[in-house]
Amino acid sequence: MKNFWIVGLVVLTWGCASSAVVITPDPSAYAGYQEDLSTALPDFPDYKEELQKVTPAAPSSSQAVDAPLAQLMQKGYEKAKGEPYFSGFTVLVYSGVDRNEAFRTRDNLAAAFPELSPEMQYQQPRYLVKVGRYGYKIEAQRAFSTLKTQFPMARIMQDRFQRKEYTPPTSTDANAPRQD
Repeated sequence: MKNFWIVGLVVLTWGCASSAVVITPDPSAYAGYQEDLSTALPDFPDYKEELQKVTPAAPSSSQAVDAPLAQLMQKGYEKAKGEPYFSGFTVLVYSGVDRNEAFRTRDNLAAAFPELSPEMQYQQPRYLVKVGRYGYKIEAQRAFSTLKTQFPMARIMQDRFQRKEYTPPTSTDANAPRQD
């Protein structure tokens, strides 16, 4: 054990003695130093010239995309017009199983906010009192903020609505399925 302490003390003094201050030479000694790394560096072509070779000049006007964009929008509109339902948002004012409370909430809502037309739905086993049919949540936000003062339990929720302009396909004898 004594030898261990002696070896430790020797190593400690030897480590402290080796941390002497190193004197650096004068910076003027490096004034003439030069190193050429150009042979080791990769050579890249001028990116502007290469880009001009690959891509043609961009059109200067945004009118170049107006016509195709209008066609895509019209195609999307025609496709959506054939769908019977669309997804949107509504403000849910009441949701519960008490029928009388649902009617009372609808009447209070119609009296407090005559510009909004509340609608009541029954989804077994609960009654829902809703306001509005909005395509985007930001549209429903205005009605929600006014309703929140009188009806603190109101919230915005996603819903599916039937399109007003949708007419279901009619069934004729020619396209009706046969039942034999």
